[in-house]
This record gives sequence, structure tokens and C-alpha cells, in this order.
Amino acid sequence: MSEGHDVQELSDVDIHVYEAVASQAVSGGVAGLEAVIRATGLEDDEVRDSLAVLANQGYVVPRGDGYGLGPHTFEVEY
Repeated sequence: MSEGHDVQELSDVDIHVYEAVASQAVSGGVAGLEAVIRATGLEDDEVRDSLAVLANQGYVVPRGDGYGLGPHTFEVEY
């Protein structure tokens, strides 16, 4: 994630999906796609689109069959 990214510029859906990934990928773990879909209650395509946005901006990174957290400058506590 490059300098200048602002979490406040993310959509509500992107923040919701990010929080779902973060809750499952704490301490370097991986959040599977199906688990993120269940956790958010969103449609498959909506979650996939959001994950693409988040990955493109470096907030999440693809890891195997799921997603982990990318470098970030803010915290989500669970």
C-alpha cells in the first residue's frame, strides 16, 4: 500500500469486507472467500469486487485460497 491511501476513501462495503477479513486473518492468518461471504452477508459478486478493490489498494493480499491483511496504518480490534 503506497503512502497517501486513506481508509476513509473506502466504500462502506469495502470497509465491511475488510473488517470480515481482519476478524479472521488476525495474527497473520488467512480468511477464506466463503467465510468472508458468510461473515458479511453480501452477495458473492459484491464480496469478490470489494476484495479486488482492497487487493488493488494493498489493504488485503491473496494468500492461497484466501486473503490476508496487507500493510496498514490503522487497527481493527477484535
